Amino acid sequence: MDVFISGLLEAISLLLNLDPYVTNIIFVSMRVSGIALIIATLVGVPLGAFLGLAKFPGKHFAIALLYTGMGLPPVVVGLFVFVLLSSAGPLGSLEWLFTPYAIIVAQSIIAFPLVAGFTMTAVMGVDKTLLLQLEALGATKKQALWATIKEARLGVLVAVIAGFGTIISEVGAVMLVGGNIAGRTRVLTSAIVLETRQGNFGIAMSFGIILLTITFIVNFVMLLFQRKKLIGSD
Repeated sequence: MDVFISGLLEAISLLLNLDPYVTNIIFVSMRVSGIALIIATLVGVPLGAFLGLAKFPGKHFAIALLYTGMGLPPVVVGLFVFVLLSSAGPLGSLEWLFTPYAIIVAQSIIAFPLVAGFTMTAVMGVDKTLLLQLEALGATKKQALWATIKEARLGVLVAVIAGFGTIISEVGAVMLVGGNIAGRTRVLTSAIVLETRQGNFGIAMSFGIILLTITFIVNFVMLLFQRKKLIGSD
C-alpha cells in the first residue's frame, strides 16, 4: 500500500513539475500509439464493414483468419516484425528496427484485427432492410457502405476504443522491435519494465498510474462522444 501511495504522489509530482524524462515518454507513447491507431482504423473499419456486408467465396475462411488475428499474441507480432525489419529481412533496407516506425508497424498489426472484427460485428447488427432501401433509392455501393458504417457508428467507436486500449498497454512487441531506447522508443509500458527491474518501484508505479490515467481520459472522452451520439440518435 505504501508503494502505491508513494507512486501516486510521485506521479503527481512528476506531472506537475513537467519532468522532461516523463513528458518525453508520454509524448512518444501517445505519438506511436496514435499513429498506429489511425492506420488500424483506416484499414480495419473498411475491411470489417466489407466482411460484414459482402458475400463471396471463402468469406468464412477470411473471418476465421480475422478472429485468429484478434487473439494473436503481441509478442508473436513483435517477432514477425523483428524478422521482417532485421538486416536479413525483406524490409531490412528501411532500417526501421529499434525506431518508432517499428513500434508503429507492430502496434498497427496488433490493433487492426480488433478494429476490423468489432466493426464487422457492429455492421452485421445493422438492419438488413437499410441496404435494400438504399439500393432502391439508387445509392452506389460506396454510398451504401458509408451509410451502413454511420448506422453502426457506436459499434465502430467501441472497436476503435478496444484497439487503443490494446496497443497503449502493450509491452512485449514494443520492447522487441523498439529496443526501449531512452528519448526515442521508450514508452510508458517499457519504462515500467525498466524501472521495476532496477528496483525503482515508486517511479514504476507512477508510470503505471500515468498510463491508467491517460487510458481513462481517452475512454471517458470516447464515452462522452458515444453518449452524445446515443442522445442524438433518439
